[in-house]
Amino acid sequence: MHYLDERHIFLFLAQLFVLLLCARGLGELFRRWKQPALTAELLVGIALGPTILGRFFPGFHAALFPADAVQQGMLETVAWLGVLFMLLDNGLEIDFSIAWRQRGSALAIALSDIVVPMAVAFVPVMFLPDSFLAQPERRLLFGLFMATVMTISAMPVAARGLHDLNLLKTNLGFLTMSALAVNDVIGWVLFAILLGLFLQTSVALAPILLVFAGTLGFSALALTVGRPFSARIFDALKKRDFPEPASSLTVTVLLGLLFGAITQKLGVHALFGFFLAGVVAGEAKSLSEDTRRVITQMVYALFVPLFFANVGLKIDFAANFHLGLVALISAAGIGGRYLGAWLGVTMARVPRVNRDLISIAHTPGGMMEIVVALLALEAGLITPTVFVAIVFSAVLSSVVMGPWLARSLARRRAVSPAQFLDENAILAELPAAASRAEALRRLADLIAARTDTPAAEPILRAALDREQEFGTGIGDGVAIPHVRLERLRNPVLAYAHSAEGIEWDAPDAAPVHHVFFLASSAGTEDVHVQILAAIARAMARPGNLLRLAGARDAHELHRILAAMLEPAQPAAR
Repeated sequence: MHYLDERHIFLFLAQLFVLLLCARGLGELFRRWKQPALTAELLVGIALGPTILGRFFPGFHAALFPADAVQQGMLETVAWLGVLFMLLDNGLEIDFSIAWRQRGSALAIALSDIVVPMAVAFVPVMFLPDSFLAQPERRLLFGLFMATVMTISAMPVAARGLHDLNLLKTNLGFLTMSALAVNDVIGWVLFAILLGLFLQTSVALAPILLVFAGTLGFSALALTVGRPFSARIFDALKKRDFPEPASSLTVTVLLGLLFGAITQKLGVHALFGFFLAGVVAGEAKSLSEDTRRVITQMVYALFVPLFFANVGLKIDFAANFHLGLVALISAAGIGGRYLGAWLGVTMARVPRVNRDLISIAHTPGGMMEIVVALLALEAGLITPTVFVAIVFSAVLSSVVMGPWLARSLARRRAVSPAQFLDENAILAELPAAASRAEALRRLADLIAARTDTPAAEPILRAALDREQEFGTGIGDGVAIPHVRLERLRNPVLAYAHSAEGIEWDAPDAAPVHHVFFLASSAGTEDVHVQILAAIARAMARPGNLLRLAGARDAHELHRILAAMLEPAQPAAR
């Protein structure tokens, strides 16, 4: 029997130090290059694992990462905590009620983005040689698993790509994230069922039906009864002034542990329970953006880098690399997800100008694809060669999505927001202690006076409804609320400044000082997206926030804003 001693603790701390330092350091460098940190974290694991360090410096590799059951178990435990918390955070990003309100379009896109990639992937993998299969006699189950892997899109990667192009808070981003939310839920349910079926040692029908019914039943119960129940818990925490974000973080983790234990007992993996717990907790409106941000930063600063670096430590990527298989899985995954989303947005009658962007946002497999593949590898469902191919496919799809999105956006007609901003639609200073609703009401009055719809109430109501569904604070003290009005000839843009700042539940928890209110008509999606993205780019440029804060009156504000927003910058920037 092996016991934990001081040497294990020392080496464990040394491993964590080296892995976290390298993964976080290289990850930040990759972020500066507009690339996912996931790539850097995997590269660190590959460099320190058997692929490079173990091949060229075997003695040093054996000293730092010895083949000791206790030592490996310590690092493995921390790594699995990382992926459990990552699935919890990924679920938190899903607002299922918003996705449900978009159910027509979102469901059409999500279902198409599940069925089509499954069909595209299933056929070729069924003809792979037996040498690629862990259990050739279970080829059908292997084919179904590979088809399911191809359906899961990386929601965080898509969100980051849309955020970098200032599209996340637009209607396009709203629909994309809603469709990805539905895709994630359905995809994980399918995978949980498949993994549960594979782990059944018996081919008897009763255990298989029990896994199937248990997974669907618990999912339905969690998404119906669980959501309002958890919302009441978070509401109670807020009313009783419990310390935040510590209290909400504790409750969220407890939900994850409870749901994880339940799903593990049902015969599916605990990861599915953590994901469901995140979805349930994420529905609570009392869970502020600041608390969500703290949870995300904790997970991605500490746990996630260790998990993906540990993935690279497990396998010799060079020895298990097969170029043909990598090319096949990459083409099936990226092509299938793009085609599925394209057919979905076409069926949902999304404006043609937005179809390419939404389809591209569905292509990355990213973290979720690797997590699913690792579960399958440890369950003996796939071989190391197939696992390596899936990892390369996931990384490639994440790397190319950003430039692909930017290229697609750059092909749009450039629009200058300055031409839609009138000096009389500028409020030089909002009253002290003005609320979000008050700011929107005053700007709605200005917009109504410049449109064919003189009543401000419908404009205000549409803006408030939008804020309830998907907040328009983008951080750095800026909010860009926007609405669509029927029979509006040209877009109308209004601006208000608040020296004191307005609580807007922004992602960075900072008060909003600059409010841009955009109204446009249906059928002008291209112009609408261009204006929102241009405003966000302008406000992100160094010095612009200070120049606006120093303006004396509406006339000077108009002059500064016109200079900031004119001429329009290329959309790809």
